[in-house]
Amino acid sequence: MEYNLLSSLFFFATPLFLLFVARIYSTPVNKNLPPGPRPWPIIGNMHQMAKNPHLVAAKLAKKYGSLISLRLGTRLLVVASSPEAAKEILKTQDRHLSGRSIPDAFQQSFIDYYFVWARDCNEHWKSCRTLCRAELFLAKSIDAQSNLRNEKLAHLLDFLNKTQGKVVKIEELVFTTLINTLSNILFSKDFLDLEDDETAHRLKSGLLKILENTVTPNVSDFFPILGGLDLQGLRKDSLNHLEELASFSDAIVKERRARITKNVVVEDHEKDFLDRLLENNFTTAQINILVTELFIAGVDTVVTTIEWAMAELLKNQNIMHKVADELQRELNFNTIMTSDLSKLTYFNACIKETLRLHPVVPVLIPRRAVEPCEVMNYAIPQNAQVWVNVWAISHDPTVWEDPNTFKPERFLGSKIDFAGHDYEFIPFGGGRRMCPGLPSAVKSLQTMLASLILGYDWTLPNDGDPAKLDMTEKFGITLQKAKPLELIFNRRE
Repeated sequence: MEYNLLSSLFFFATPLFLLFVARIYSTPVNKNLPPGPRPWPIIGNMHQMAKNPHLVAAKLAKKYGSLISLRLGTRLLVVASSPEAAKEILKTQDRHLSGRSIPDAFQQSFIDYYFVWARDCNEHWKSCRTLCRAELFLAKSIDAQSNLRNEKLAHLLDFLNKTQGKVVKIEELVFTTLINTLSNILFSKDFLDLEDDETAHRLKSGLLKILENTVTPNVSDFFPILGGLDLQGLRKDSLNHLEELASFSDAIVKERRARITKNVVVEDHEKDFLDRLLENNFTTAQINILVTELFIAGVDTVVTTIEWAMAELLKNQNIMHKVADELQRELNFNTIMTSDLSKLTYFNACIKETLRLHPVVPVLIPRRAVEPCEVMNYAIPQNAQVWVNVWAISHDPTVWEDPNTFKPERFLGSKIDFAGHDYEFIPFGGGRRMCPGLPSAVKSLQTMLASLILGYDWTLPNDGDPAKLDMTEKFGITLQKAKPLELIFNRRE
C-alpha cells in the first residue's frame, strides 16, 4: 500500500468535501449503532485504519467491545471480533448481510459478472455457485481430479530432486504447481513451467496486485461521489492486470469456440470446465472474470498456508520431528497421493494451528447489509460494510490459551474444524458466502505439505538459524509472509 491516502484525499478532494460535508453531518445518526472511537470531521476514522487494519480493529475491540462501528469518510464500517458476533453475522443474519461491498478498484464495466465479489446473491452468482460446485467442488469432482493433482505434484517433486542443494523460493514453486493444476482442470492446459521463473512471477504479480488494489485505502471507497475520477488510479491499474491475466486464456477460449462452431464432437468425459461454461452460454468476459476469481481464491490461499506451515515447522523443530514421525509411521512416500491424510491427527492439527495463528484471510471479504438488521442488539443500517476480524478472534486470549504460540496440541481430541460452524475458528468464513472451494483447497494443502515433509530435509540458506526466522506478516486480502521463505531441499534417505 504505497499510496499516500491522506495526501490524495486533501490535495484532490477537499473542495468537493466542503460542498457536501454539511449534508453528511446533518443526516440523522442511528443512536443504537455499535460503539467505537469518535470520528474526525470529514475523514471519520480513516487515519486509524490506514495500516494493518486487522490489528487496529483488534485493539479497538478491547476498548469498545466485540462489535464496533467506524466511519470511513461517508461509509459506515462495522467490525466483529468475537465468535459470538461472528456467529450472528455469518449464521443468524446471514441473509441480511449476504451482500458484498465492492471496492472501487473493482468497479469495472463487467461488475455484474463477479462471483466471489458479486454485490448480491443474484442469479449470476447462483449460476456460478451451482456450476462450480457440480464441476469442481463436490467430492466426486475432487476424486476425479486426483490423478491430475498427483501428476502436477510429481512434477514439483521431480523439480526439487533436480535442484537439491540449491536455494529455492517455495512460494513460487507451490504457486506454479497449483496454477497448473487448476488451469488443467479449467482448460486442460498448463499455464506455467517450473523452469520459467519470469512468466510465473508475472502471473503471480498480477494476481497479487489485483488483491493489493482491493485493500489499498482509496478515496473513492470512502467518498463514492469521487468514484468516477479514479484519483489514485487503482481502477485503471486493476483493469490493466485483469486484461493481462485474460491473455493467458483468451486464445484457448477462442479456439474452443471455433471447435463448437465446427460442430466437433467431444465425448462427455473429455470435457473440462471451460466446455461447461460455454455450454451454459458464458461470455468471454464472464469466463475471464470467473477464472481470475478462481485462481485468486484457489491458489493464493493454499500457497500462503503452505509457506506459513513450513516456516512454523522449521522454527519449531520439536513439532517438525513429531509430524515427520507420524508421517513415516503411517505412510509410504510413494503412496502419499493415494492415502487418506485426514486420519493423520497430529499432521492435521498442525494445519489447523497454522490457519489459526496465521489466518489466510485476516478479515473475511467484506459483507454488506442488503437490508437493516440487528447484531448483538445493535442496529446495522442498510448498505453498512461488515467485517469479521478472523485475526482478532484467532488471537483472543479469552478464546485461545496462549494464542501467540504455535501449539498444534490444542486441536488434538478437539472436534473444532474449519467447515464454518465453529465460530472461534473460521479461516475460510461461513454462511452462504463461505469459500466454496474449501474441500479442494484442503486436499491440495494436505497432499503437498505431507510430500514435502516426508520426502525432504529442509534447511535455510547460509546455515541460517531456524529459531531466528523472520515471521513478520504482511496484511492483504491474504495474510502473507512479508519475507518469502527461501529453502534448500535434500531428499531424505
